[in-house]
Amino acid sequence: MWRLPRALCVHAARTSKLPGPWSRPAAFMSTLLINQPQYAWLKELGLREENEGVYNGIWGGRGEVITTYCPANNEPIARVRQASVADYEDTVKKAREAWKIWADIPAPKRGEIVRQIGDALREKIQVLGSLVSLEMGKILVEGVGEVQEYVDICDYAVGLSRMIGGPILPSERPGHALIEQWNPVGLVGIITAFNFPVAVYGWNNAIALICGNVCLWKGAPTTSLISVAVTKIIAKVLEDNNLPGAICSLTCGGADIGTAMAKDERVNLLSFTGSTQVGKQVALMVQERFGRSLLELGGNNAIIANVLYGPLHTKQAVSMFLGAVEEAKKEGGTVVYGGKVMDRPGNYVEPTIVTGLGHDASIAHTETFAPILYVFKFKKEEEVFAWNNEVKQGLSSSIFTKDLGRIFRWLGPKGSDCGIVNVNIPTSGAEIGGAFGGEKHTGGGRESGSDAWKQYMRRSTCTINYSKDLPLAQGIKFQ
Repeated sequence: MWRLPRALCVHAARTSKLPGPWSRPAAFMSTLLINQPQYAWLKELGLREENEGVYNGIWGGRGEVITTYCPANNEPIARVRQASVADYEDTVKKAREAWKIWADIPAPKRGEIVRQIGDALREKIQVLGSLVSLEMGKILVEGVGEVQEYVDICDYAVGLSRMIGGPILPSERPGHALIEQWNPVGLVGIITAFNFPVAVYGWNNAIALICGNVCLWKGAPTTSLISVAVTKIIAKVLEDNNLPGAICSLTCGGADIGTAMAKDERVNLLSFTGSTQVGKQVALMVQERFGRSLLELGGNNAIIANVLYGPLHTKQAVSMFLGAVEEAKKEGGTVVYGGKVMDRPGNYVEPTIVTGLGHDASIAHTETFAPILYVFKFKKEEEVFAWNNEVKQGLSSSIFTKDLGRIFRWLGPKGSDCGIVNVNIPTSGAEIGGAFGGEKHTGGGRESGSDAWKQYMRRSTCTINYSKDLPLAQGIKFQ
């Protein structure tokens, strides 16, 4: 049974199941933020009161209508018509047809399209970043920074489009050439979470495109407007280049669409970002059909910085925060700072510091996804390294030290077992040039830079005999 984390769905309010045009009283329309003068900039992104949440060359959607909300004040922003299962079927068919065209385009030419996508995002970076802040809840500079990540990965992918290649290996047989050939997998399904509604799609999309794949995106229901706005920017680039829009398809939706993507053999690679709990279900569904998955799951990082932050994404997240604080107290912790919901509109909570817990306290091993910092005292380097590694999640970790020996022990085989291992910087944020991802219950996937492109391609080991003989490997002779 597919289950999305409740935090992803709490604001996806069902407002209509009618297949025809939407009709709402004028008074209801006026309550939407998009109709208020201070939010007129939303229309610069092509957004309206009601938005179609399916794109496959044309815009549509025959599923239910959801309303998305601003976490800063819990006011409704606008509505999105989600995809039905029939919409999903149509979109997958169109995407696979579009792949036949896209795969024939040389990689450097594909890179040129990605360059144009990056430039189009640059032109809208402030207004799109403002939408990230409005709908997701990040502070504005982080919202803009997230769009910048997509721009940066487009730049990276453009260069990569002229560099992808496999090695030529020495053959032990005379008159033979041994090479590795890399080809696109085909259709890449991308399911993203609410916390990075632009950047994670960008990491996958830019790299997948230059590798010769087409993409099908399902964003989080609570950030559906962001998914629509980003897709509109990409769609214009594709249409201006007379390319099928289905190369970058969109199916906004919930559990039914996610399940369809996970079980669909036509989806050659499924990239999923979300909770470990849901990620396990995704992995099982994909593995059952011998498919390929790229998983970016829970984090629960070792340190955080409580300086400047926005609201939690949903009311449910506030409840989870309060529950974690109470659980920490029950397990012997002391709240030395924060621990309360702030008395103001929206989903704001106080940054919270908890001391006195044991390193093995269950709450400290749980990813609450809230600004809570658990502080532990340690005596020996070896024990604190072990405490870092005993947590099931393995995304990011950091140490602050001037001891060169400790730095390299932290980076070494007995140091941190996370996918991202930092020294003298926080655990948040990462440069696009390095592969992003984690170990253990974080899923093991890698996105963005380094050799992450290999996950979006299939490898063939090819032997070419240009001699007149038929020698076997290992010197085997049949006599």
